[in-house]
Amino acid sequence: MTLDAWFAANTSSWCDRTLAELLEAKSARGLTVSLVVPARNEAATVGDVVSRVRTALTETNDLLDEVVVIDSDSTDDTYAVAEDAGAKVYRSAEIRPDLGSFPGKGEAMWKAQFVTTGDVLVFMDADLLDWDTHFVPGLLGPLLTRPEIALVKGFYERPLADGSEAGRLNEGGAYEGGRVTELVARPLLNLLFPELAGLVQPLAGEWAVRRNLFENLRVPTGYAVETAALIDTLRLRGVDAIAQVDLGTRAHRHQSLRDLGGMATQILVAALERAGLETGSGSVSGEGTVLRQFLPVDGVATAADRFVPRAERPPAAKYLS
Repeated sequence: MTLDAWFAANTSSWCDRTLAELLEAKSARGLTVSLVVPARNEAATVGDVVSRVRTALTETNDLLDEVVVIDSDSTDDTYAVAEDAGAKVYRSAEIRPDLGSFPGKGEAMWKAQFVTTGDVLVFMDADLLDWDTHFVPGLLGPLLTRPEIALVKGFYERPLADGSEAGRLNEGGAYEGGRVTELVARPLLNLLFPELAGLVQPLAGEWAVRRNLFENLRVPTGYAVETAALIDTLRLRGVDAIAQVDLGTRAHRHQSLRDLGGMATQILVAALERAGLETGSGSVSGEGTVLRQFLPVDGVATAADRFVPRAERPPAAKYLS
């Protein structure tokens, strides 16, 4: 299948399927669905995410069977706010303590497999601002109606949270996937895994996956979880098992370039290792890499070394009975 043919066959919109159609498909196939929200210091937004989803998709119908928040070492009130909003809340470090704990989004998502029950897992970021509850049924559409689909990525227009048009350099700028996507992930996938070049936003935090696939994937503990999931799904199931859905609009906030440098390093390590390429001598251990950055100190460029975690969890199936 050509890239254009894959795009035409496996790209859809959230509004292509009605909620009634999805409920019927879910019931006919006997599937259960868990929404997982990994969160770290997101007390300001996680409550709204949980309460709106529960009202729309668990209290008025049974599209979702559970809403689970995995608190990843928060130092604010994320746990209490999520619990008050009606989610099942777990601290990542307290799930399977016999397996240890790492900081990071990927770790929270990997640990979620031990406390959720759904045949399908839907992941949503906890920092959503401009969004709507159709994100969830939109992601579920291909999984509930097409048995051959195993993983679904969301994509959306990405205006800045302040409503400005900053970063939109041309008419198509609204679908830019962010600086790490456009400068690192997209070129990397095009060069090393061209079958994945049709994905509009490969790093989007809104995606869904069948449990029987996710539990057989290696999961980086940090920000490379989305990249690794795509590459490993490509190898295990083929590109035809991947679909993407236009979810409309989601506002985003800019992070500092130095923080994005750490994210980009994790993505590079995961992709290069999966391509069988060496990642250099920067590794200080099997769990991390040193990224040298520079800061001005009294007008002088001064090295500032950042430790970038690079640990990966083995497939959860190894520990699931």
